[in-house]
Amino acid sequence: MRLGAIPVFLLFMASAPPQASATVATLGLSTQNFSLTGIGANASGQGQSKMTWGACVFDGTNTNCTLSGAFTGFGGGGNYSFVITYPGNGAFPLNAITNPGSDQFTAQATSNFSLTITLVENNGPTVLFYSFANFNFLFSAPTCTGVATCSVGQVGLTPNATITGPITGNFDPTPVISPSGVITAGNYGAFQAIAPATWIEIYGVNLATNLDSTRQQTWSGADFNGNQAPSKLGGTSVTVGGKPAFVDFIGPAQVNVQVPSGIAAGAQPVVVTTAGGSSLPYIVTVRTLEPGLLAPPAFILKGAQNVVALFANTLTYVLPVNVPGAVTARARAGDTITLYGIGFGTVTPDIPAGQIVTQTNALQSALQVSFAGISANVTYAGFAPGYVGLYQFNVLVPNVAASDSVPLTFTLGGAPGPQNLVIAIQN
Repeated sequence: MRLGAIPVFLLFMASAPPQASATVATLGLSTQNFSLTGIGANASGQGQSKMTWGACVFDGTNTNCTLSGAFTGFGGGGNYSFVITYPGNGAFPLNAITNPGSDQFTAQATSNFSLTITLVENNGPTVLFYSFANFNFLFSAPTCTGVATCSVGQVGLTPNATITGPITGNFDPTPVISPSGVITAGNYGAFQAIAPATWIEIYGVNLATNLDSTRQQTWSGADFNGNQAPSKLGGTSVTVGGKPAFVDFIGPAQVNVQVPSGIAAGAQPVVVTTAGGSSLPYIVTVRTLEPGLLAPPAFILKGAQNVVALFANTLTYVLPVNVPGAVTARARAGDTITLYGIGFGTVTPDIPAGQIVTQTNALQSALQVSFAGISANVTYAGFAPGYVGLYQFNVLVPNVAASDSVPLTFTLGGAPGPQNLVIAIQN
């Protein structure tokens, strides 16, 4: 968000990268005031101010501070509100930090808070946004106390000085994908390149609207049409290479989708669309294969990344240590264990992206799994029945030297997998 003053009191708080052109909401004069109260310079010479945001009301649990007024532009105009909510009834949870010689500042959180931006259209729906970005406020005829020159910079350097007044401004509701904001699923490698039918995570601002109090939504059975996964969830949709992706999770700053099948290799655009508009295309590299095994950060033990492996047909994890809430054990030669992955390519019979898998199938590319360089027998390699886009690999543990950090590697179509993984083996 950017905060500014007319004509000289420009106040900068937060911003996002450039976004696609869309109808901006032009904010009329707020009913309430925006205020800064000087704290004085910090050790770096930066000015500091306590922020006050509109009218604040304590409801017995949280404090809600509101700036509101009329807007034009987006959706034909209507009424806006910007509400900061924080626990308890203490001080407002944001301070302003101003660089020497500047009237711009950044917002510094002093405690937890949330933001809700509501646009109530005159002849349309009510739309809620949640990202702290892409808006600016401009003071309208502010007044100051305690300083000879009425400016944001001087107020920040002067304890107990104030600047206050109503604001105007604008808000751009367009979704924005962050730089480096598209990766394959983080627990499966978090690669910058993607593949058809793999899972990706998209990061940015204004990626979801009209959420419930949890500020997130995950698909449920009601969102499916038979075995077909949804291509739109809670008003958010995504395309990759111009084709609809399958939306599993949405939040203001993150969306998780399965890439559609049939996306050509090379540079392809990713676009997020909400009630606020469509993002600029984010160009991502698509490869035919971009495989990753399930290996989340929680499975890093003594600096080594353990792969997620389950003993066949059980919920017992192959790990060398006890984990609260889970059953664990080391594997032995002859045990069958199950690994999981994404991005391993097409199967026979063909199962397109967005489908719940209902039958066994076989990976088309040759997969080899090795323990400390010793090849293992892979008894099943394909999509996992009952899931969408998740590969299952049943592997017979070979006879290898016991260790809590036996290297586990794989090749797919002759190419080595990119992850450095270990697994615990005993004799």
